[in-house]
Amino acid sequence: MPDLRAEFGDIDIYLFDQLLRGRLCPGMRVIDAGCGSGRNLVYLLRNGYDVRAADADPHAIATVRDLAARLAPSLPAANFRVEAVEAMTFADGSADVVISSAVLHFARDAAHFDGMLEATWRVLRPNGLFFCRLASSIGMTGMAGMAERLRPLGNGRFILPDRSERYLVDEARLMAKTKELGGALIDPIKTTIVQEQRCMTTWVMTK
Repeated sequence: MPDLRAEFGDIDIYLFDQLLRGRLCPGMRVIDAGCGSGRNLVYLLRNGYDVRAADADPHAIATVRDLAARLAPSLPAANFRVEAVEAMTFADGSADVVISSAVLHFARDAAHFDGMLEATWRVLRPNGLFFCRLASSIGMTGMAGMAERLRPLGNGRFILPDRSERYLVDEARLMAKTKELGGALIDPIKTTIVQEQRCMTTWVMTK
């Protein structure tokens, strides 16, 4: 039996779905904006993608550089940068795919959210793929008792029922940002309701 964990790492299942549908192909340049320890990069590094990544945490980038050195030693360490998402130094329009997985909901406020989103969008080439997963308020109003357990902190931030602290968007905000950026949805906005804990939304569009 193949070792799927070794092949794919802890990849986001919804990003895996994009792979299955052929929207990411070897040779593409992929930027992971807010990569953390690189859980979404294992398969890409193993299979000939031109991977770049940024994260404000130097320990996370050190981990990703070690991962890349093992799985894709031809990639330079400079591809992996200690940078806040809103201050990434990758060139405009340089990526075929940009990944933003569980990043934007850490925004301090609306201005910070917009800054991170605009920087992520900036590095994507025309017709490129934008893949985003983030916490949202979508679906919460339909869950008995869930909305009432949200604790507002101001500036769009909330303490969720699972006790995490997140900046939340709704469907109207995501649709407005899609239009403002000049993007086009290639999948309907999809939200997973994690029982009595949080709602996670997948937002996929082209530039």
